[in-house]
Amino acid sequence: MFSIRMRASKSGIHISGAEGICQKSEISKACGEYIKRALTHSRGKPDEIVITIEKIKQKPKTISLLPVVTLKCNSPAEAKKIITQKSESLGISKKAIDNAFVVLNSKKTMRGASLILAKSGKRVEPDRKRGVRVSRMGIKKSTEKNLSEKLSGAKINTTRLMRVKEALMLASKAASWPDVIAEACISDDPDYTTGYIASKELGYLRIPNIKRGKKMHGGRVFFIRETADIAGLISYLERKPAIII
Repeated sequence: MFSIRMRASKSGIHISGAEGICQKSEISKACGEYIKRALTHSRGKPDEIVITIEKIKQKPKTISLLPVVTLKCNSPAEAKKIITQKSESLGISKKAIDNAFVVLNSKKTMRGASLILAKSGKRVEPDRKRGVRVSRMGIKKSTEKNLSEKLSGAKINTTRLMRVKEALMLASKAASWPDVIAEACISDDPDYTTGYIASKELGYLRIPNIKRGKKMHGGRVFFIRETADIAGLISYLERKPAIII
């Protein structure tokens, strides 16, 4: 099996990214799809596209897919209330939530996520420009098929299916680490206005209208325990192969 990762940027500014785990016979197809995505992204035309193909040498960890629910939400203000209420129900402090929204609403988007201590609200990712990027993850074929059927039944179109699938893979991997309490995300894609909050307890909660259309801001945050093994968490998120089942 191989990990394939794409990163596209313009003048050093992040445009888009994608990744998955596939068999050798699927590499060419996956690379073609990722390049097409990079060249047609609504954030702009990249001047650099980097594709990384890496053979997986360690056995991937198998992780259960988080259950998906789409909530009713009519505005960014309502979305903020939902994220705040759900986060507080998990014991996350107001300060941590406020600091998270600074990241989520930032126009200076990072490639990766911010790590925020759930009580003190302190940001602890080593590189605030880069963030922590969840990587080396794939999904079992039968799980992917069942998910696609479920999402299609919920009237999520083909273009959105890929986004939801990739976000679910990421959220499921992150939620499996014991120090991660919850994740919140707003896409920096100006055409995509559905975000989410996810955790092992809540599942994956899709939040429509989390931002207005044509807005370039966005971000991802992980709320983590005060006593978290930060180095261990980062190593797991970025380096440990995982297959979602």
